[in-house]
Amino acid sequence: SSEKAGEDISSVMGFSGFGKKARTFDLEAIFEQTRRTAIERSQRVLGEFCGAFEKQQQQDSDDSSDSEIIGPPVPPGLTAQAAAAADDDDDELVGPPLPPGYIGSTADDDDTDDDDNDTVEDDDDPVKKIPDTHEITLQHGTKTVSALGLDPSGARLVTGGYDYDVKFWDFAGMDAALQAFRSLQPCECHQIRSLQYSITGDVILVVAGNSQAKVLDRDGFQVLECVKGDQYIVDMANTKGHTAMLNSGCWHPKIKEEFLTCSNDGTVRTWDLNSEKKHKSVFKPRSLQGKRVTPTCCTYSRDGKLIAAGCQDGTIQIWDRNLSVHTKFHCRQAHTPGSDTSCLTFSYDGTTLASRGGDDTLKTWDIRSFKKPLKVHTAYFFVCSAHFEDYCCFSPDDKLLVTGTSVKREEGNGKLVFFDRESFRKVYEIEVASASVVRCLWHPKLNQIMVGTGNGLAKVYYDPVKSQRGAKLCVVKNKRKEKQAETLTQDYIITPHALPMFREARQRSTRKQLEKDRLDPLRSHKPEPPVSGPGRGGRVAAHGGTLSSFIVKNIALDKTDDSNPREAILRHARDAAENPYWVAPAYKQ
Repeated sequence: SSEKAGEDISSVMGFSGFGKKARTFDLEAIFEQTRRTAIERSQRVLGEFCGAFEKQQQQDSDDSSDSEIIGPPVPPGLTAQAAAAADDDDDELVGPPLPPGYIGSTADDDDTDDDDNDTVEDDDDPVKKIPDTHEITLQHGTKTVSALGLDPSGARLVTGGYDYDVKFWDFAGMDAALQAFRSLQPCECHQIRSLQYSITGDVILVVAGNSQAKVLDRDGFQVLECVKGDQYIVDMANTKGHTAMLNSGCWHPKIKEEFLTCSNDGTVRTWDLNSEKKHKSVFKPRSLQGKRVTPTCCTYSRDGKLIAAGCQDGTIQIWDRNLSVHTKFHCRQAHTPGSDTSCLTFSYDGTTLASRGGDDTLKTWDIRSFKKPLKVHTAYFFVCSAHFEDYCCFSPDDKLLVTGTSVKREEGNGKLVFFDRESFRKVYEIEVASASVVRCLWHPKLNQIMVGTGNGLAKVYYDPVKSQRGAKLCVVKNKRKEKQAETLTQDYIITPHALPMFREARQRSTRKQLEKDRLDPLRSHKPEPPVSGPGRGGRVAAHGGTLSSFIVKNIALDKTDDSNPREAILRHARDAAENPYWVAPAYKQ
């Protein structure tokens, strides 16, 4: 009908047509033809492959039937395969003996197997993983290093101590001189108790001996200062912050804005980095009689769901982070009452809690059965826990527990002691310094151990093979040469087009001027020392030659001798008897 309509229009318009017709395609017929072609081609290729395979198989069978074994007759009862194996075992290499490193030797194969077994044993032995072959010493000061903090990447270390200083160390920026790039006193005259980087590494929590914790950025500038509570309110839950000295603090392991502090006011408080006006929540440890007790240390569990605190009455109390009223786990006889539990730390698997007590014990606990400790260790090297911040930590593979020993002044060396977590026997120790080992930190990424001592040193132990970055970056750099400061003595105005008589001489730096003066015999003349004794050579002695200096000198001289007071009084007895003036006339009447 469309063609007919087109012919009618063309006849009316006076021309024969609209030109060539467009080609039409039957798509279904094209697809069917393509499918058949593909099937035929696949069948042809498959047939050729099957024919070639059958021909090769026939040829192999003919060859095997024609082949015969050349050599001595096979003993009766021995198969051909067994005979071939026997020949392989009996055959010997002709020539000189093989070198020990040759791959093909049987002995070397056995040695290789033994080495592989040794490697497996070394991997299983946690003591082999302790990085203690090399060490560097960072001089923090002269007093106890009571706090250590490493950022998550291991690039920067921060140390704090009893000298109120916080020092920043950058491993990538330091050279072999091992100098801190920044030192400050964030809390004025308060000892530093705890330092810790957040999980993102951009801020640092500073807990000192005052009641207000601070948060600093990576360069030491203040980001937040916690508010101080009202010390005249009895119920500590109604105050906005702590009212007494802080003891410890740490960051939440999952939430980067939340941190935890505990204080002598008997509370454990959580804080939000974005709200500095008030704490987030309050946990109040209580004794068996319901009285207030002081928490001496606190920490989060690895998943951040639990909050644990060690108290002065010897208890360890654990709360659910979202329920601050009643404890979830409670151990009344964890340590000796009246002793300060200095450290609580969770293992990386989150099931074991380690506590370092003021009763010179180290204990591990399973929080699923919290009534009795799993293991207890008391030894001679824990005697005299002189420092409030004695610390313990787990190794990155969770197989070892590390703590430091306390010693009295000049009575031995402080040690870093390693315990097997399962058997709790001492497997290794490192002698650190002639002072107590207060803080220890084993970074999982760097595989390096940081130690703070009682004589102001911060030591870093590492292994060039097993450790990564950290101390390895700075020990390979040479010390920078000290450059003298070059300053201009005065402002210099450059006038290039001035006449020679008005042109100023170009100013030299002070260093070059000093070198020039040193060559001048008059300027480099050593000053004469002051005259001692009487003057000579036309120079007046040190006391001067004026009348006033002579009078002052004589006034200062006291020639009377009062060493014997009786003789000094009797010296005037004769004058008093001959000429009574004071006492005798008063008693005449």
